[in-house]
Amino acid sequence: MTTTLDEPAPPVSVVSSAYRSLSFGLVALVMLVAFAAMAVATAMPVVAKDLDGMHLYNLAFSATLAASVIATVLGGRWADVKGPLPPIAVGVVTFVGGLLIAGFAPNMEVFVGGRFIQGLGAGLIQVSLYVLVARAYPPAMHPKVFALFSAAWVVPSMVGPAIAGLVVENLDWRWVFLGVALIVVPSALVLWRGTAGQRLDTGNAAPAPGLGGKLVWATVTAVAAALIQYGSALELSGVPLLAVGVVLLAVALPRLLLPGSLKAARGLPTAPVLRGLAFGSLTASQVLIPLMLINERGLSPIGAGVVLTVGALGWSTGSWIKGRGTIGNLAALRGGALLVALGIALITLVLFDAVPIALAFVAMAISGLGIGALHPTVSVLVLEMSKQGEEGQNTAAVGVGESVFTVVAVAFTGALFTASGEHYVVGFAFTFALAVLAAAIAPRLAQSAPTGTMEGVRS
Repeated sequence: MTTTLDEPAPPVSVVSSAYRSLSFGLVALVMLVAFAAMAVATAMPVVAKDLDGMHLYNLAFSATLAASVIATVLGGRWADVKGPLPPIAVGVVTFVGGLLIAGFAPNMEVFVGGRFIQGLGAGLIQVSLYVLVARAYPPAMHPKVFALFSAAWVVPSMVGPAIAGLVVENLDWRWVFLGVALIVVPSALVLWRGTAGQRLDTGNAAPAPGLGGKLVWATVTAVAAALIQYGSALELSGVPLLAVGVVLLAVALPRLLLPGSLKAARGLPTAPVLRGLAFGSLTASQVLIPLMLINERGLSPIGAGVVLTVGALGWSTGSWIKGRGTIGNLAALRGGALLVALGIALITLVLFDAVPIALAFVAMAISGLGIGALHPTVSVLVLEMSKQGEEGQNTAAVGVGESVFTVVAVAFTGALFTASGEHYVVGFAFTFALAVLAAAIAPRLAQSAPTGTMEGVRS
């Protein structure tokens, strides 16, 4: 794809004068969406107790996931056809509205409704920001921009739960949501200022005739993912819900991914599966890691949290290394997936008392380094391989794939862990296999195709 800027050469830094406001606005919005996602886990027990809504506890998470899947599909094509700014603007208004509804909710039902609206806004914002990157920055700058995106997610994952805990304990849980709402709009205005003078052309994109059908399938996929997530938490009584969710997902998901994705066809179609497998394997393993460290090795909850924080720091480091251009795409993708697998293998060894607990920190740093290199590289390649006017729908496919694969990975890891009599090795072995599979298919994306094509050429 070609740049839409008039500059003869891209500047060295994403915070140079030409891009400073735009970059700061992008990072601020990503951080706020990420903070809301991370902080809610800390606040939810207090929210459910205060609103007498423990029976809807899981739905408060599932509702956001379901809404984001639908909004990602809609926002991707909308940004292709009309440019990224309209869906970003609507996404910001919707996200703020959802935060306000949740913050002022008189009961749990209204709170869940607010969480659903937040998911709609977050989905519109995130997919449209990727299109904005494609239109506003030269391709040579994309790795650095996505490294910033990764950092913008990592920082809230490190400090979000702690800040939310302080707010809940010293103020009120409602300020977790109302406080974010207060600073989203100024961040969006900084972003808007940064787009002044930019040519954000929409290319030759035309309204997709099958968009209505895709939204229907997105809704079915969202419901299926929520059933899988909810059913897996109910142990044996949730098996029927889990089964229905899997069947619905098998029917709906292929219609939202790129043609050939589930077969990992060479080139662009591999992107949703690759990132879904890699991110899903790491996320599913991280569900078990604190439980294992606390119950089997006697680590405190704070100590277990620090282990995950080290992983977040590794993620940021991996993205920074890739953003500097010191490693190639194949090394970032296949090597990144193998580092995730290695970290999972090492954390499994911590089950044995003879192994020092320090290995857990090393393991998470290694896995974080791997996903930090892999995750933004997929984003960069998707934009490079997309025709102008198709960046949004292709990015949406990757976002849907990542979300759904992660839900399925977490659900099946938990189900295997429970069915095996809570043997951690079984759960970790499954997540290890997912990461190895991601490494096996990585060359199918890295040996990429000419711009806009679906079939790759071996390099």
